[in-house]
Amino acid sequence: MDDLLKRARSFRHRIAREKEIFRSFALGQSPATLFITCSDSRVVPTLITAAAPGELFELRNAGNIVPPYRPGYRTGEAATIEYAVEVLKVRDIIVCGHSHCGAVGAVARGEDLTHLPSVAEWVDFARPALTGLLDIPPKDPALPDAVQRHVTAQLMTLRGYPQIERGTAEGQLSLHGWFYRVDTGDLWELDETRGVFGQY
Repeated sequence: MDDLLKRARSFRHRIAREKEIFRSFALGQSPATLFITCSDSRVVPTLITAAAPGELFELRNAGNIVPPYRPGYRTGEAATIEYAVEVLKVRDIIVCGHSHCGAVGAVARGEDLTHLPSVAEWVDFARPALTGLLDIPPKDPALPDAVQRHVTAQLMTLRGYPQIERGTAEGQLSLHGWFYRVDTGDLWELDETRGVFGQY
């Protein structure tokens, strides 16, 4: 903790050469992309994309899960998506899953989560897309098939949000699915026409 605090306190000195850029942040933000990914500490959106501060609006939670849209049901995910599309006017939304994901792995392997009731309830959102895998627990600890199937399902859920449906229909918004390997840094993108992930 002391090390983190020390680095945080020295941050303003480390960015001294970019002080004008940081001063401009007082005027507001205008990111072009909403980046939805896992809370996992090994997944750092700005590191993966080499994005500068202000480029990405991030939504992070356990398992990069997008809960289904339900009118009148308040969630941080729904609020973030709504704000990104309606106020910030993002043009792209990326759902990025990652290898070795604990949330996806727990569902795909059928792990007992009774000792983690909040986690168990949360990852239930991921079960429908991964149900077919429960009969054959994945052997690859990287979980590429399970995570890619999960990302595809989250994109489908995202399309159920009214502002997403409207934005894509009007051509103002594009959705993207990514799979990132934490052990190699490799990135795969979903080709929705073919329904497969690849390095294009």
